[in-house]
Amino acid sequence: MIGKFVSALTRAILMALLIATPALILPHATTDAIHIVVLLSLFAGILVFFEYLSSYPSIVEFRYAPPFNRLRFLALFLCVLSLSIIARGQYEPSALTSFLRSLGMVVGDWINFPFSPVRFIAIILPDNASCELVLSVRTAAGMAYFISLLTLTVFFFYVRILGWPARNGAFNVWVNLPLFDPTAGGDVLPRLQRDGRLNIVLGFLMPFLIPAIVQMMSDVINPIYLDDSITLIWTISAWAFIPANLIMRGMTMIRVAQMIDENRRRAYATALFLQTV
Repeated sequence: MIGKFVSALTRAILMALLIATPALILPHATTDAIHIVVLLSLFAGILVFFEYLSSYPSIVEFRYAPPFNRLRFLALFLCVLSLSIIARGQYEPSALTSFLRSLGMVVGDWINFPFSPVRFIAIILPDNASCELVLSVRTAAGMAYFISLLTLTVFFFYVRILGWPARNGAFNVWVNLPLFDPTAGGDVLPRLQRDGRLNIVLGFLMPFLIPAIVQMMSDVINPIYLDDSITLIWTISAWAFIPANLIMRGMTMIRVAQMIDENRRRAYATALFLQTV
């Protein structure tokens, strides 16, 4: 019980630190922004604490299938941290801020071809956006997209080369996929395969859908102003992290379906062998 409490508390502190990272790094965060960040950090920390303190899952997936959640957290944390450091360079430049900004510009220019995700995110900017703002958005998008692609590469290595999650023992679908009901609607195998493919397709489309949705919503509600550093950090981080998360989830569901199919084939071959003996 003590180990579970310490583990849940550690995860809660890390999640609160993730939410508070931009406000802690940026030197000119407003008082209202700090108050909102503190409130969101406390809420996220409490949610994670009680989720991992509980013996039964509720909304957090893959609780007992490391390193899935650790990789997702690390990717989001690196994305928020790097964008925060780049934004800090506008006020207090240093060698680190210059390096990350240059890396983001290189990647942003590299994937800034027609109909690319980085080119498409520019539609959320107003028509009178300054060249400096366009460059900041492109740099942040390049850095965030680079981190998301690196995360997908590492996860693909875990799944295809290291055989995750089979290498960690039996995979409990109910515990690791609490939002997926294996008893509803026919055989679980085709449902896992269908949901996995759907998640992967949505993951590839999301970098294009998110800017379009934001642009359509700006006609109804107040538009998002990316000239604010904290808004820019979280908008670009969500734009890069949500698609990567969906692709990782889809890859996992397809992998679990393959494991179930292999176990069924093995059980069928064993039963057939016993019948012939």
